[in-house]
Amino acid sequence: MLLQEGIVTAAPQRLVAQHAFVPHSVAHAMPATTCAETSTPKYFQPYAKGGKSKAPKDPRFEKRTRHFGIGQHIQPPRDLTRFVKWPEYVQLQRQRVVLHQRLKVPPALAQFSNTVDKNTATAIFKLFNKYRPESKLEKKERLSKVASEIAAGKKDAANVGPKPIHVKYGLNHVVGLIEAKKAKLVVISSDVDPIELVVFLPALCRKMGVPFLILRNGKSRLGALVHKKTSAVAALTDVKSEDQRELASLVSAAKANETPQRSWGGGLRGNKSAHKMAKRAKLAGQNVVVQPTAVDDE
Repeated sequence: MLLQEGIVTAAPQRLVAQHAFVPHSVAHAMPATTCAETSTPKYFQPYAKGGKSKAPKDPRFEKRTRHFGIGQHIQPPRDLTRFVKWPEYVQLQRQRVVLHQRLKVPPALAQFSNTVDKNTATAIFKLFNKYRPESKLEKKERLSKVASEIAAGKKDAANVGPKPIHVKYGLNHVVGLIEAKKAKLVVISSDVDPIELVVFLPALCRKMGVPFLILRNGKSRLGALVHKKTSAVAALTDVKSEDQRELASLVSAAKANETPQRSWGGGLRGNKSAHKMAKRAKLAGQNVVVQPTAVDDE
């Protein structure tokens, strides 16, 4: 009808240029022409297919798509630390550490946080391992051998020989050695529970002039040293001549404990609390350096 009224007199190609919408019947009636021949706008042209050609698939390798639904492939490992329900003793350990950092700790307890470094701890166990006490079986064999020699008349019962040098352990035993000033070096663990068992030992060692070192979380390591589960303290009363130098270096490291601690410990804020206080100080116009604390697990 438009052609009859003289409004549209051009070919169908012109119709594509004037109107964005092309009826289905007109599109079928159009001759097969390329985009270059027609004046189709660029935004009507389809995207060019291809570009980078895909590498041919190797028939030896088959693609195996994984499905992580219920009862299908095993899901990849994830860090589920935040979702683990830890045992009660682990929770208590961590809560105890946090409380010791948050609450004000008196000097008598705060001194147990001033422990030796890793190199000094390694030197302690290197020396103490040379003088590990005998096990029950070794002691039985030694005494039976001495008894057989005495029975055979090879040795006199009054002159058996010097007693072997070993690490002394046991709280009452070590306290007696300190009071008698026989101990050359005392090692105290910092994780004794209750801490009141050893809280008096640093003061006693200072009074008697006995050098001492505080070992971080060393209760189980000292226990393994003396064939026990745990041990609160360990001491050396004597060493061989070739080990005098190592003992002297440890005694010099213990000189830092000669002066008793007078300052209180603890009172450290957590990360969120420290940033909150810094924000308040900033609003008040004060300069506060945020020092968030890191909680170490026992």
